[in-house]
Amino acid sequence: MGDHPQARSMRHFTLRAIASRRRVRYYLSAARRARGILLARKRHRWILAGVAFTAMILGLAILPAWATLQREHAALGPRIQLALAMPSLVRDQVDMLAQEPVWQQAMVLPGQSLADLFKQQGLSATELQRALDADNGQSGLARIRPGQQFEFLRGAHAELLAMRYERNDAQRVTLQFYGNRAAETVQSLALERRTQVAHGVITDSLFDAGSHAGMSNAMVLELARVFGYDIDFAQDLRVGDSFAVVYDSMYRGGEYLRPGTIIAAEFVNRGRRYTAFRYTQPDGNVAYYSEDGRPLRKSFLRTPVDFTRISSRFSVARLHPVLGRMRAHKGVDYAAPQGTPIYAAGDGVVQFKGWENGYGNFVLIRHNKDVSTAYGHMSRFVSTLRKGERVRQGQVIGYVGMTGLATGPHLHYEFRVDGKQRDPLTVTLPKTVALPGPQLVAFRRSIAPMLAQIEQAHSRDTRLASAK
Repeated sequence: MGDHPQARSMRHFTLRAIASRRRVRYYLSAARRARGILLARKRHRWILAGVAFTAMILGLAILPAWATLQREHAALGPRIQLALAMPSLVRDQVDMLAQEPVWQQAMVLPGQSLADLFKQQGLSATELQRALDADNGQSGLARIRPGQQFEFLRGAHAELLAMRYERNDAQRVTLQFYGNRAAETVQSLALERRTQVAHGVITDSLFDAGSHAGMSNAMVLELARVFGYDIDFAQDLRVGDSFAVVYDSMYRGGEYLRPGTIIAAEFVNRGRRYTAFRYTQPDGNVAYYSEDGRPLRKSFLRTPVDFTRISSRFSVARLHPVLGRMRAHKGVDYAAPQGTPIYAAGDGVVQFKGWENGYGNFVLIRHNKDVSTAYGHMSRFVSTLRKGERVRQGQVIGYVGMTGLATGPHLHYEFRVDGKQRDPLTVTLPKTVALPGPQLVAFRRSIAPMLAQIEQAHSRDTRLASAK
């Protein structure tokens, strides 16, 4: 039986309604899904923004602290890095190194060795050996000098953690110890030379005049040594003698370190003018020359001890102060404080060193086949001086004393020609030879600025004297 048209129409309408509802549900479901995705994306963006904001806040808080830690770590220097790298270093040593170090200072006294210094500081022979092994002969620990400063850094149990000292004026050495090993650090020190000009007139003594001119005692002694070949500072000085000196001084970190050297000088003694200019020859040899290019260094020193007074002159007949009778005095006696250095008067070979009757401690130096010099009454000899040793002019051979027949500390000095004593104050010494032509031209060119400085010093002091 066929369907009624109206019934078919109703079924068709019903099917269309069902399909329409399904499409609505589908679109509603799709809309909900799209809304959920949008909400998820929005939440994600907020999360990312929160993370970024949090990172920014943490960065602002952490970075300065991290930079501070880095600066503090760098400030600790190699000590803390070395300690952290060495597992064998105990914790209290690490703590000691991390703190502000407290260095103990010690000065080398005359006659002290490094072993004596370590013993004085309560350090063991093992620690001394570690220092010598670390130095490896490079920094001169085996050749320390009086007045040299050493600093020691100790641990919680008084063990040696580090030591430092100056290798020379321009280098400071630090030795850091850990276990049986050590590390060396060398710091460069900036040096500065400052040139100064001094002018003085003798009214009392050379030291007094030098002090008024602003010179140190060491520089005054150097001035006397420079002119010591031509001027006998023990007997030739007179009131009214004058000098002008161009010299330099060494500074480190803006502070005075030590006297330098005399660059140029003029000395007027008893109306006679002497000059000295420091000059380096093409072969590197450095010496002092007079204005006409003659070397100041003669074959022999007139006075083999820093200038002082003459207590007894050369004489064929003198009342001996100890024996109480007349006898010849075939030398010159220079009174000087006990321990004053005595210099070899010229290059030569030590022919005798020892005790010689009335001379006491005595040294005889042969300079050539004709000439020798003798030195008596020494308190002691230089420890390294040996018979047969070659010595150079100006080298210290001993120290003033009063051994043998002597009533007070002095040097008895003799100048012998063919074994016979001659008066050291009047004996004729060989003349020196001037620089050759080309060198003389270069020398005169080089000393022109120094001559100008000396002239300026004279002019300045003349103006000051006139203004008074």
